[in-house]
Amino acid sequence: MRPQIVLFGDSITAQSFRSGGWGSALADAYSRKADVVVRGYGGYNTRWALFLLHHIFPLGSLTPPVATTIFFGANDAALKGRTSDRQHVPVEEYKDNIRTMVQHLKKCSPTMLIVLVTPPPIDESGRQSYAESIYGEKAMTEPERTNETTGIYAQHCVALAEELGLRSVNLWSKMQETNDWQRKYLSDGLHLTPEGNGVVYEEVSRVFREAWLSPDEMPFDFPHHSQIDGENPSKAFQERCL
Repeated sequence: MRPQIVLFGDSITAQSFRSGGWGSALADAYSRKADVVVRGYGGYNTRWALFLLHHIFPLGSLTPPVATTIFFGANDAALKGRTSDRQHVPVEEYKDNIRTMVQHLKKCSPTMLIVLVTPPPIDESGRQSYAESIYGEKAMTEPERTNETTGIYAQHCVALAEELGLRSVNLWSKMQETNDWQRKYLSDGLHLTPEGNGVVYEEVSRVFREAWLSPDEMPFDFPHHSQIDGENPSKAFQERCL
């Protein structure tokens, strides 16, 4: 049975198997070596995601994931009193919720590779333009998310990873290293373009490789076709299948 890599997060994870998505790129990289499983929930914050833990990661499972990405914060960072108010989670609670997720995953498997991913940066004008394209004159007049506030959540995510001895990907900082990141990486001021997905893939893939989960060092589930003798095919399958 192939090992599993679970991607746990909000809509940015849910959309990761679309064309050009970072999840589909990971699935391709680990093809025939590990199954990449998407557990993304659009609109969810960490408070709501806690209700899913025991369903997605049951304690006592004989085959827990070998690795999990935890990718929340974009909705937690929605501003109190604005149009996405109900998604808001105070930053200290956000940090505690991520800690609870990590503790649960460690109970599932002490050896699991856990990677915390920060929310990406926010393009406030891009969010405004998107809202106007959908709602017209009824669109919000004040931003429901700001890049500054999202950056605070990203800092807490990275700090928690350091505290717990985990690996992390600081997307909020990484993406802003590129000129015109707002248009290049974000499709609506929040969600990712194919290029933005590419950044997530490269960063997550890099962290996996720097740990112990490089696809280049993992065996195929079954023999490569080049190892199969046309005259005696059973020989190649004896070790793993018979």
